[in-house]
Amino acid sequence: MNHRIRDDGRSILRRPQAAVRAWVHLVLAAGTGLLALCAVLLGLAVAVLSLIGLGLLLVRPWLALVRSIADLERGRLRRLGHPMTPPYDPLPKGWRRAVEAVREDRATRRDLGWLALHGTGGLVLAVIGVQSGTAMVTDLTSPLWARLLPRGEATVLLGLVQVDVGQGWIIALAAGLLAGIVFFVLTPLLDRATQETGLRLLSPHPDVDLSARITQLTATRAAALDAHGVELRRIERALHDGAQNRLVGVAMLTGAARESVRQDPEMAEAMMERAHGAAEDALAELRGVVRSILPPVLADRGLQGALSALAAACAVPCTCEVEVAVRCPVSVESTAYFVAAEALTNVSRHSDASRAELEVRRTGDRLRVSVRDDGRGGARPGSSSGTGLTGIARRVAALDGTVQIDSPLGGPTLLEVELPCGS
Repeated sequence: MNHRIRDDGRSILRRPQAAVRAWVHLVLAAGTGLLALCAVLLGLAVAVLSLIGLGLLLVRPWLALVRSIADLERGRLRRLGHPMTPPYDPLPKGWRRAVEAVREDRATRRDLGWLALHGTGGLVLAVIGVQSGTAMVTDLTSPLWARLLPRGEATVLLGLVQVDVGQGWIIALAAGLLAGIVFFVLTPLLDRATQETGLRLLSPHPDVDLSARITQLTATRAAALDAHGVELRRIERALHDGAQNRLVGVAMLTGAARESVRQDPEMAEAMMERAHGAAEDALAELRGVVRSILPPVLADRGLQGALSALAAACAVPCTCEVEVAVRCPVSVESTAYFVAAEALTNVSRHSDASRAELEVRRTGDRLRVSVRDDGRGGARPGSSSGTGLTGIARRVAALDGTVQIDSPLGGPTLLEVELPCGS
């Protein structure tokens, strides 16, 4: 997987805060680099002990430590905006399989490569960046804090220059300016370098990632086709059992009224009145089918207005909070509306809840929909209390989204749906 990192160094003169952010990143990188160095040293100790057999028993615990440190770095990179997926199979049991994993498992070998690079060169680069920031602040402020120390003890440049002796403060200020230049120019580049190693080695191998993506897209395509088929059958049933039957009734009543109009005008009038009512019911059925395909309220009032209307119409008191700065694609908005409608219907019919909460937020290119209630819990797809959850999962999978349901017996119930909505 190829990653592209934004080069903050290009805009450093216009955005000095980029250097400060890079310095914070390097502090965290120095922490994972120090852990990686410790793991490298432990690995060498395990290798030496393996010569006498004792180290073989330590290979599996050492691998677990390596994975933990690598996951810490993945978490750091995720917080910087880079998608990172752990590529691991379950940790092998027994020392023989653990040794085989070190030799043959591609993800483990990539972890070990990152460990060696980040624990040595990455740690050095991070320390240089961190030290440049601290040296800049310390040296430039030395004329201020030097007065608080006994004469001769205020030093800079690793104790080589005394600030309060002679012209030492001039040297300190010059060193601070030099450290400042290094800080503002090199820190973003050093941050980029420390990220690059992790992005290349801690992501799944391109071949593995591609095969996993193909499998995921195959499943998503099947879910989309399944959801499409289910939706067509639902529309067909709604038209056949509802509007079509009512229109047949209208035709029969109209025909009977036409036959009776000369012989019994009063009966004909009554039949026409019934036909009129049946026609209105058929129109209402058709409007309901159209709204279920793509609710007009989404186009008229947007996602926030549509969901607020859903919450207001819920039989259970429901609060609604929507934070979506820009419009999402139509398919995403309609799926989010469907999820909220089905979830609130479940709350009203099956949960025995006294209150519910609907929350929708867009963060980056992900739209998150969550519905919470204080009901009896126990909702599961396919269960009587989880009616509609299977449909929710099917629709969400069609958009390559995710569904999480947390509903222990006794409650509360939390349904969380995440949908990709583009950048």
